[in-house]
Amino acid sequence: MTTTRTPAATSTRAPELRPLAVKAEDLRSNAGLANALRPSVMRLARRLRQMRDDSLDLNSNQLSAMAVLLNHGDLPMGELAGLEKVQPPSMTRIVNGLEERGLVTRQPDPHDRRSARVSLTEPGRQILLANRRRRDEWLAVRLAELDPAERDVLRQCVRILEKVNHA
Repeated sequence: MTTTRTPAATSTRAPELRPLAVKAEDLRSNAGLANALRPSVMRLARRLRQMRDDSLDLNSNQLSAMAVLLNHGDLPMGELAGLEKVQPPSMTRIVNGLEERGLVTRQPDPHDRRSARVSLTEPGRQILLANRRRRDEWLAVRLAELDPAERDVLRQCVRILEKVNHA
């Protein structure tokens, strides 16, 4: 039986908004905005991470490396480590665990025999897509609880947050 982590509160009703701990005038400064935005973004990220399938026994580092492979395709081990911002020995441990489960494969790099290329397998791809669907479904329910004007604001935020993430 597959068990899925679910956040403690899964009510279909929108919770009442608590007032921000920071005053509106504090949000005018970059530091004040950062102080108010950071905990909300981190809580949302944590809630989305909680939606993973516990029965898979995969940790966040493994899921993240698999997601990079899904998004970028086959990669040399060193490049995968660089994109994940971990040292090569750490990435080797991550890939070893995924390879043992049949979620990735490793082949010699045709351009550099000292290096290996890592590929996501079809079972690995299916696990990631199922996790994404689960998270998207949870978030879609939460978004449906907002009024149309709030959803419009979030639509604008997507582009802005992507800009912040890629700075």
